[in-house]
Amino acid sequence: MSENSNPIAAATDSGPAITVVQHQESVPLGLLTDALAGARLHIVRPDAGEPLPGAEGLEALIVLGGSMAAHDEQDHPWLAAERDLLSAAVQHGVPTLAVCLGAQQLAMARGGQVEKSAPTGPEQGVIEVRMRPDAVTDPVLGPVVAALGRDIPAPSMHADAVTALPAEATWLASSQQYPFQAFRVGSAVGVQFHPEAGEDVIRRWAENRGLDVEEVTAGYRPNAEALTTLVTELGAAFLAQIADRSRLAVR
Repeated sequence: MSENSNPIAAATDSGPAITVVQHQESVPLGLLTDALAGARLHIVRPDAGEPLPGAEGLEALIVLGGSMAAHDEQDHPWLAAERDLLSAAVQHGVPTLAVCLGAQQLAMARGGQVEKSAPTGPEQGVIEVRMRPDAVTDPVLGPVVAALGRDIPAPSMHADAVTALPAEATWLASSQQYPFQAFRVGSAVGVQFHPEAGEDVIRRWAENRGLDVEEVTAGYRPNAEALTTLVTELGAAFLAQIADRSRLAVR
């Protein structure tokens, strides 16, 4: 898919170029689209047969979530190539945001472990994420901590989980149910939660899974302001990380 054929990319003609790997129609960039206003967003769909780019020429990379498992290469053979892309992005210093499945892929790409249908069960709806001390100085999560404190509400929808971080990773956040809610590997940050998922998206996911929709979405209205702040601050901080890299490159 060319950048000009992408309706999101066509809407902006300035700002950094961010390649967004989307794994299925039902798991879009969502609220991050507005949070990344001004960027040129190029959506790549490996599930539709579109080739993944090389990391060398990327200005920035986002890898979204999906209902497939990171280990499910038989049905989704592009998963292995995506891990190669994530690892290469780290090696080349490409600012990268990896969400849910993307975070699991990042962990595996750099030597961590992911367990399918983890024994503590699925984590669904708005959960509390506790930021660890290293998150305070993280270029992407630091502004979130500054705005919301160390305990933040965040949307979640997953059953698979990172069970061991890569040896080089910095552990950034946990939840009561799962320890590895966020981590950094070089230029890449992985988040198990879904900052991009508004109530409408979580509602559709719950419906598709046959869950109690009202129960899953109950945490949205009480935390509406904080959830908006989460995605706004995270998006702005990610753009700032991209800009910092660009400034260093021209020195």
